[in-house]
Amino acid sequence: MELQPRLFGKLLRTRPLTSEDFEVLYAAANDPLIWEQHPDPLRYQRDIFQRYFDSGIACKGCLVIEEINTSEVVGSSRFYDFSQDKMEITVGFTFLKRSCWGGKFNRELKHLMLNHAFKFVDTVLFDVGSENRRSRKALEKIGAILVRQDEKSDRLGKKIVAMTYSLRKKDFHGLL
Repeated sequence: MELQPRLFGKLLRTRPLTSEDFEVLYAAANDPLIWEQHPDPLRYQRDIFQRYFDSGIACKGCLVIEEINTSEVVGSSRFYDFSQDKMEITVGFTFLKRSCWGGKFNRELKHLMLNHAFKFVDTVLFDVGSENRRSRKALEKIGAILVRQDEKSDRLGKKIVAMTYSLRKKDFHGLL
């Protein structure tokens, strides 16, 4: 499975994240409101975002999201934890600039990523922080079901609840 595909929609396109993308991706991410419901709400700060960015490079499945009309970088997402044996992959670490909030951009991004993933796997998992109500609602809207809750420690040792949602290929009927 190609973990960093170039995907093309009507509004968005994706491409592999490279080390040269830090400044443009940070410019898209340095808004505190983007991260207010995420497990690490300080990710808009440069040093904390640097760790997020470095983990994206290391995972070798991180995508830069660009708006087609402007070629502006508007966010990122990741494919990770691919299991050929289980026929599943996880999608997560997604963010979009607030100018792309409101449904149509996120819907198209999920459509592009799910269509790609379901060529290779039967199940896509989504990791979401328990406080991220926007993302949880969007996942439930497309038919993903909550399958697991894990208590973890964040970078400061604070306990957070990570929620895992599942969407099976046979239950996916497209989003557009």
